[in-house]
Amino acid sequence: MDSEKEFLSEYNIEDFDRPSVTSDIVILTMRSQKECSYRHDPNNRLSILLIKRGQHPYKDCWALPGGFISRGETIEECALREVKEETNILPSALLPTGVYSEDNRDPRGWIISNAFTSVISSENINPKGGDDASDARWFDLSFEANDSGEYMLLLTNSDIKLVAVLKETKRSFGTTSFEIVENSSLAFDHAKIIASSLSTLRSRADNPQILFDFLPEKFTFAELQRVYETITNETVLTANFRRKMSVYVEPTEETTTGAGHRPAQLFRQRK
Repeated sequence: MDSEKEFLSEYNIEDFDRPSVTSDIVILTMRSQKECSYRHDPNNRLSILLIKRGQHPYKDCWALPGGFISRGETIEECALREVKEETNILPSALLPTGVYSEDNRDPRGWIISNAFTSVISSENINPKGGDDASDARWFDLSFEANDSGEYMLLLTNSDIKLVAVLKETKRSFGTTSFEIVENSSLAFDHAKIIASSLSTLRSRADNPQILFDFLPEKFTFAELQRVYETITNETVLTANFRRKMSVYVEPTEETTTGAGHRPAQLFRQRK
């Protein structure tokens, strides 16, 4: 063929197998004791947002928010749309954290998932199930290695307990891949996605820039600290954190507004 136009006129995309494409989103926050009234630990708790599936497959199981890409949108637009539709929460930023294309990962067929991670900095954000999600809730999250070298993923909300056991399979470019050894409750391969997401986020915790990527242009110190604690899974003293971060931020002349709340000064990243 002499030209690209001629080539394209005879090209048939149906000659090649094509997967369906989805997004799955790991949304994390650090909740205080008053937001986790069923807990008695005075420390803040790392939490993850899950939805309860309203349709088959895995109907009534808990899963990450996400869904299929629509024609004409990017995968990032798909992720934001799905989170908003299924939880009524809209993240301010998404960090790409993996592509999952293993055969048989979804009983419906060949489906490739693009995973994203987001950190929510604001307090008192209450999810609400919508679209094909019958419920949406924050779950306290624990992810630690046990004595045998395997990892225990534990997600709890009141009397609901979700457990998965995983083992590390590969480390590259700051990301750890996992294989599910035992999974009693989470839908699809979402335990693996959560584990890899946490690994990726924590590997970047020493870079202050990642904190600002999850925040709006102007933010309070409390919001900044919440993002830091979520990523590191550590509770820090406010005074120490302020001293550590003071070289990276600068105050603005603005404060927060809203009835019932004491105004707090807004900051921005120092250029």
